[in-house]
Amino acid sequence: MSAGRWTPGTPAAQGDEVWAPPPDVLERSQVGRYLAWLARTRGHRFTSHDELWRWSVSDLDGFWGSVWDYFQVQGRMPAATVLADRRMPGAQWFPGATLSYVDHALGRPEDADLVAVMGRSQTREDVDLTFGQLREQVAAARDALQRLGVRRGDRVVGYVPNIPETLVAFLATASLGAVWAGCATEFGPRAVIDRFAQVDPVVLLVVGGYRYGSKDVDRTAEVTQIRAALPTVRHVVDLGYGPWRAPDTLSWRELLDAAPEPERVDGLAQVPTEAVPFDHPLVVLFSSGTTGQPKAIVHGHGGILLEHLKNHALSWDMGPGDRMLWFSTTAWMMWNALVSSLLVRAGVVMIDGNPLWPDLEWQWRLAEETGATIMGASPGYLMACRKEGVDLRDRRDRLALRMIGSAGAPLPPEGYAWVTEQLGPDVQLNVGSGGTDVCSGLVQNSPLVPVWAGEISARCLGADVHAWSESGEEVVGQLGELVITSPMPSMPVGFWGDDDGERLRSTYFDHYPGVWRHGDWIVFSPNGSCHVAGRSDATLNRGGVRLGTAEFYRVVESLPGIADSLVVHLEDPEGGNGHLLLLVSLDAGVDLDDALRSTIARELRTALSPRHVPDEVLRLPVIPRNLTGKKLELPVKRILQGRPLEQVASRDSLAVPDALDPVVALASSRRARDKEADR
Repeated sequence: MSAGRWTPGTPAAQGDEVWAPPPDVLERSQVGRYLAWLARTRGHRFTSHDELWRWSVSDLDGFWGSVWDYFQVQGRMPAATVLADRRMPGAQWFPGATLSYVDHALGRPEDADLVAVMGRSQTREDVDLTFGQLREQVAAARDALQRLGVRRGDRVVGYVPNIPETLVAFLATASLGAVWAGCATEFGPRAVIDRFAQVDPVVLLVVGGYRYGSKDVDRTAEVTQIRAALPTVRHVVDLGYGPWRAPDTLSWRELLDAAPEPERVDGLAQVPTEAVPFDHPLVVLFSSGTTGQPKAIVHGHGGILLEHLKNHALSWDMGPGDRMLWFSTTAWMMWNALVSSLLVRAGVVMIDGNPLWPDLEWQWRLAEETGATIMGASPGYLMACRKEGVDLRDRRDRLALRMIGSAGAPLPPEGYAWVTEQLGPDVQLNVGSGGTDVCSGLVQNSPLVPVWAGEISARCLGADVHAWSESGEEVVGQLGELVITSPMPSMPVGFWGDDDGERLRSTYFDHYPGVWRHGDWIVFSPNGSCHVAGRSDATLNRGGVRLGTAEFYRVVESLPGIADSLVVHLEDPEGGNGHLLLLVSLDAGVDLDDALRSTIARELRTALSPRHVPDEVLRLPVIPRNLTGKKLELPVKRILQGRPLEQVASRDSLAVPDALDPVVALASSRRARDKEADR
């Protein structure tokens, strides 16, 4: 890794430093204040992120106990210990403790007049709520759900967008000890049913439609189909979003208006909460479901509370007065991370609509208008802004941004340089990687660590993350399996319906018994920085050398005319090198001719190696992705190996439902060609 300092106006190389912590970082950051508290109350004195991280994973009781105490977690009953059993799976955190996530999400009395929620939508006018108003609505919604018969342990599900009503419903559900699960409104009925039917919900919250950019989207037919497939649902409630109304539904607004006046203390509405054990289910998140039934991943009150307090304050440097804007649907774990900003008394900006409408700058304008201090932006969005020449330098002085977060895919070095050039050297770029499985990050930056182009700066506190070889040995400087060797509180409580835990064990612990295998390839540098090289189940094994897919995409998608790409390796059953196939989608007016094929081959050979040169380059109308934007490398590979589409992917889980049809046609033509060749 380069140790050079990047110079604005020049290309950024992998490892160039693009941001450095300010000299007074310990005085001005949340993690600096935490370090001072540790020294004062525990006698622990750490001078770097690496020292703090090593302690956080070697003394799990000490670290997570300090998180509980530092953030003043409101436990109703004290825990007997921090970690009673550290085996994985089966770690037992804070046994005997009872608490509620909601107690920490509604602010303190002095926050009552601070803006907690800013709803920005393409369907209706803006909606803002103070912490005091949020309390009022959660208290009313809690009463409404109780009147509908919701009790502790029941499941309330929402086919709903990212709007304030959804947040209110989630908090009201959790306050009762009931369990929340959500699906985005762009999901098709089959995708929703595959998820919600697993948890036997008693109440279904819906909207009848929404506006996506300039397009009106009516979902009333989809709601009818979904409710018919969920026999346990006793009530369907329409949130009343825009002009659409699903038939035969209760009105959310009328239910809340019928609630009695809440109890008040000093004028502030009180929200009763059910005290539940640390691992009592808070929310069910679903895996993508691209290649089979989605996994219903259960996260508990205590695990999400502690992880998000730690992450938001100590990694994202959030606190009172901050405001987070991160475009997300209700189906992505980032929605849960977004609303957990409330835990550290920060505000949230909830966006619903087409994130690229009317143009790429819409989200930047929202950041300016809402005074967001932290903004999330996918690598794809940042690179699209760069490619289209979006210029934010004149907007810089009107933005309150301190940090740009980015996750979901690797960001190439030129993306790091673009953010710094556009927003200035004082804005920290925090690229991270984690997942739905832990509902947080595993590797990302810290206010204490520089940012290096193309690199994720460090391991997250409390995340004992390493790269392992196939034989279970730690590797540095080379591709390895991303593993977690110590338990984390936000690891799943379990999978819903997986009563004996077999599916959980086979998902994470079969490969390395007792060690979590995350499913990503990762490369760690000697200084602790890293980059994720793609999914390990989509790894390309070329001539015995493992190649991550992320580096392919960085090179190919930087070429003029190439909009997107996907690469798969089709192994040779007789042991040869196999067939490396690169699929590309192109900008309008661009042809995949011999000149472009030669350019692709030359750039891959030069930037990476001769092994990276594909045997074949073909064009697709659109690269298949799921609804959270991830490329469908494994389903594409399986289709090309002869598996039928219905066995490898659900159309309702795809961003473009027919995106795999050209792959099916390609597989069919290849089989016909091979049969002809065998004659």
